[in-house]
Amino acid sequence: MPPYNRPLSFSERRGAVFNEELSLNTHSMKLSQQRPRGPPTPSMSTPAADFEQVTGSPPPPPTPAASPGPSHSRLNWSNAGEDEEAYLSGLRKYFVQCNGGQRTRLLADLLNLCTSGQLSFVHQFVSPLLKKDPFTTLPDELCLRILSFIDDPKVLARASQVSRRWRDLLSDDMTWKNLCMKHDYQRRLSEVQPPIPLTATAGPEAHPFGQQDGDSMGQGGSGALTSTSLPAMFEGSGNARPLLRSYKSHFKQRYLVDAAWRAGGHNVSRNITQDGGVVTSLHLTSKYIIVALDNAKIHVFDTDGNALRTLQGHVMGVWAMVPWDDVLVSGGCDRDVRVWDLSTGACLHTLRGHTSTVRCLKMSDANTAISGSRDTTLRIWDIRTGLLKNVLVGHQASVRCLEIKGDIVVSGSYDATAKVWSISEGRCLHTLQGHYSHIYAIAFDGQRVATGSLDTSVRIWNAQTGECQAILQGHTSLVGQLQMRGGTLVTGGSDGSVRVWSLERFCAIHRLAAHDNSVTSLQFDDTRVVSGGSDGRVKVWDLKTGNLVRELVTQGEAVWRVAFEDEKCVAMALKNGRTVMEVWSFSPPAEMLQERSMLPPKRRLDGGPVPDRPLSAFSLDYRGPDSASGIQDVDMVDAGPSTAPLQQTGSTFFHDE
Repeated sequence: MPPYNRPLSFSERRGAVFNEELSLNTHSMKLSQQRPRGPPTPSMSTPAADFEQVTGSPPPPPTPAASPGPSHSRLNWSNAGEDEEAYLSGLRKYFVQCNGGQRTRLLADLLNLCTSGQLSFVHQFVSPLLKKDPFTTLPDELCLRILSFIDDPKVLARASQVSRRWRDLLSDDMTWKNLCMKHDYQRRLSEVQPPIPLTATAGPEAHPFGQQDGDSMGQGGSGALTSTSLPAMFEGSGNARPLLRSYKSHFKQRYLVDAAWRAGGHNVSRNITQDGGVVTSLHLTSKYIIVALDNAKIHVFDTDGNALRTLQGHVMGVWAMVPWDDVLVSGGCDRDVRVWDLSTGACLHTLRGHTSTVRCLKMSDANTAISGSRDTTLRIWDIRTGLLKNVLVGHQASVRCLEIKGDIVVSGSYDATAKVWSISEGRCLHTLQGHYSHIYAIAFDGQRVATGSLDTSVRIWNAQTGECQAILQGHTSLVGQLQMRGGTLVTGGSDGSVRVWSLERFCAIHRLAAHDNSVTSLQFDDTRVVSGGSDGRVKVWDLKTGNLVRELVTQGEAVWRVAFEDEKCVAMALKNGRTVMEVWSFSPPAEMLQERSMLPPKRRLDGGPVPDRPLSAFSLDYRGPDSASGIQDVDMVDAGPSTAPLQQTGSTFFHDE
């Protein structure tokens, strides 16, 4: 039997990798020709993400390590001998006087004598000293360029906790501006400045076919689409929140709201009636939730769902209404059009003239309302004086829907035609013929008209020429819901499907099997589509991907109407034989939106010398009153891939010179 050979110890294995001439030991040792290898570096794993990844964004980079610093504990000298310090002092003096080769040989010999525990201590002591923070040596511009490639806000938030240097870099607003662009978080100037008081709009004769901002909505039933074009913040609002002063605070607010839409928010339910009355119209404004029913009553709530007052005056069902600030215009089966003061509940005017049910209502400005009726006419009213201004005659059957942009009103009728009218001239400009059955919904953006019909098709018309540009087919039943926004059209039908169309290519982008029965309500914005159906469900869809985000209402017998804005959603449903209003709020808590300065005191912007930072990092009020021209919506340009270079322009986002 061969003799037993004791395996080499760890210290002996470590010493075997050095050449004999580098060793200071007196005993001889057989050298092997192995390649030197240092102690293994412990791997730093990235913690698992505890949040949903934004669609289309790359996986987050590893969480940055802590900055180099004196993290090791002090050595224990309590059991040191009296002569130990003298020996160490002499050794230090010798080491300082040595050249590079002598130091290397000395360290190698000392390490060969160490145990594994002592080598572990050396590794822990040396590793932080070898780390280098690149942001401490690179210029600010290059550091910000590196940070611009990070798409995940939580990675940036964690990185800001690494060190003061990292925190200062991530407090620069340019990084968060780029992130806003990547996530399509458009920003309104009204969010960073107090809004200018609204004044009466220009007369309807201005810009008859001008380009119009915003979106055009059309719905069957009673035109029960919400008016969401008013600023979210206004003077006197009980829900006013701190003004957003930076892109970082804006991004945080939008990110939290989107997260709440995906999985969060809180809702409040209110019983409206005990007998299951039909909700004919619903509007959500910046101040009110307004609900009209077929029992002749109009209920007014604040935006939290608390009842304010009930408007009573109609003697039959209310089938159409439209709000404008604190004024509401309503019409119904009693053939009257009534003007209400929402702040007091008083009826200001009763406008008579129609000979049948008022089926649709819109307002062109603060003083002008237009009503469409089953008597085939449209009437133009001055709601300030209560006088009739004009009657538009031409349809051969009930006027079912209408839309207004500037001086132009378009109407859809059961006679299978749509008409384009001039409000100022009181005459028909074009008759849009092509449908084979009743028109139930219409949308108008100032240039294009979209009509939905009982013949299952959607037609796109040129409002200036009256020419049919496209026929969109795919629905298998009545198309009763339409909304047009920019180059996108969303339709809902009685077949339960929701379709998203491109108005540039006139083709379907998404085909959503949304509901088991008719789509009763539909609305979308730049991010999401919200649909309600007679199957009792309210669903939220991602506009870009077409994926189902969540279901807000699942236990209803039917959903009458749905309306939403950025941080609020209202659904009117039938549950257990009762008409119920559910108010969903997705607003983040106010304390989460409070801006906390991330700068050291010496770099604050409230006085002293101007910090050496890009101008984009400063709050808006630092630039002076002339830096922004008026309150207007500013659309960001589309950002390219995260690896694309940033586009340089001559002016900043706030139109600075």
